[in-house]
Amino acid sequence: MPKLPMPIVVLISVAIAVDLICLVCLFVLRRRGVYIKIRTMFGPALVFDSQDDDGVPIRLLNVGGKFQSVSYVQDSLKYKLVCVYHRYFAQVVDIAGLKDGREGRALVIGGGGYSFPKWLVSSCPRLSTTVVEIDPAITDIARRFFFLDDLERECHARKDGRLNLVCDDGWGYLTGSGERFDLIVNDAFGGKRPLGPLKTEDGARQVRDHLAEGGVYLANVISPLQGKGTDVLTESLDACKAAFEHVYLIPEAPESPRLTGDNVLVASNARLKIQARYAVK
Repeated sequence: MPKLPMPIVVLISVAIAVDLICLVCLFVLRRRGVYIKIRTMFGPALVFDSQDDDGVPIRLLNVGGKFQSVSYVQDSLKYKLVCVYHRYFAQVVDIAGLKDGREGRALVIGGGGYSFPKWLVSSCPRLSTTVVEIDPAITDIARRFFFLDDLERECHARKDGRLNLVCDDGWGYLTGSGERFDLIVNDAFGGKRPLGPLKTEDGARQVRDHLAEGGVYLANVISPLQGKGTDVLTESLDACKAAFEHVYLIPEAPESPRLTGDNVLVASNARLKIQARYAVK
């Protein structure tokens, strides 16, 4: 066998050393509760464990440098909601009578760690939920680390037809659907890159036309309330005001209007029992 040139030997040695270092780093991170999935449609995904302000264990999902989901990890809490805006979502679902009341159908655009769909399935026994997530890698992460498999098994969600998972573009699925929903949740907003045309009047009309009578639209609009960077919030509110009879905005941090927050936009043709101070139409 011919002897390899010294530069080639050095390059091979460096490559092996780098691979070994990466493997050691991954092992150390795993031991510390950090999991990395390099490839998703939106960049590297990082899953790691931490604690909330009260010291309760939580698990977070960061995709492409942005936090996308958070979940409790204790078995008794894994379907409960951590994020403030998700808790606002849940309050509106209750106000709409979908938590413990009538039967209904929900569409959630954007799965992420499936935090809100998990709550819908576990807390709203008469609700059938369809979740549209465009990236199968994200759904795989939700299964492995965010208890989506547990939900399906423990709540018999897929077997009973109360949970339908769709791998598709949310906007494309909505516009192509012939169904009407009692609840449509848009949890796929990004501050500078909102989901497709849902911030436009056409987008708001599509949502309205796919809602059943008295149906409710919920959206997480990541934006400050004042100052630079409010375009997506202003456009989303204007679009919904043009399409719906009643529009509400529940801000995450009204005391800090120039900070970016997860603001809850609520739109419906039915008047909801939401405090008047949140009404924008």
